Amino acid sequence: MGSLQGKVIAISGGARGMGAAEARLFVAEGARVMIGDVREAEGLALAEELGEAARFVRLDVAREADWIALFEAVRREFGRLDGLVNNAGVMKPGNIADLTVEEYTRTFQINQLGPLLGIKHAAPLMRETGGGSIVNVSSSVAVRPFAGIASYATTKWAVRGLTRVAALELVGDKIRVNAVLPGFIHTPMVDELGPEMGAVGLSLTPTGRAGTPDEVAMLVRFLISDESAYISGADHSIDGASTA
Repeated sequence: MGSLQGKVIAISGGARGMGAAEARLFVAEGARVMIGDVREAEGLALAEELGEAARFVRLDVAREADWIALFEAVRREFGRLDGLVNNAGVMKPGNIADLTVEEYTRTFQINQLGPLLGIKHAAPLMRETGGGSIVNVSSSVAVRPFAGIASYATTKWAVRGLTRVAALELVGDKIRVNAVLPGFIHTPMVDELGPEMGAVGLSLTPTGRAGTPDEVAMLVRFLISDESAYISGADHSIDGASTA
């Protein structure tokens, strides 16, 4: 019996990186998962790998209609919802002077509006279940930013505020809301940013190595599970002491 036995959990950005690690761990712990992502091929392949415990739905987190469709699929396929991980995110480095309104707006839509919409449309189904747990993936740069990531840092800071407000608004429904703040984690998104950004991340990490998606997934698993029943409205750093 795993710690998530019988639970149903939706994961945005679940097709690769930290989201995929979470999906694999949750299924191993006895959960069923709904994987949402814009990467259809990767998402479908992961759902096939995980078998009957997993489904995939295409999800653009900036589109409210996509969130509605995802939770309709959760209801249809699994009949309940116990957890949501707002994992989807994007990062486009660049100085403020070079940042376009369009670039910033898209980062905001995915990194901040996406989690808000996820919470909005997950909560009614969680109420029917009798409560649940929501984990928002923020970032260590929402505590200790560095130059050249204005849109990413500000949207991830906003996720921390959203987490606290949602925790207070949903406490009466027995829905907990927490934030996870990963530091330098070795993911496909980090790889796509190139070696220079990787070197910056490593230089800011006292432990001298990147974290792994599996390590983040273990923290998220704890916050989704009933083991963390008295924890809500809080930040949980996993960053190799980068914000110490």
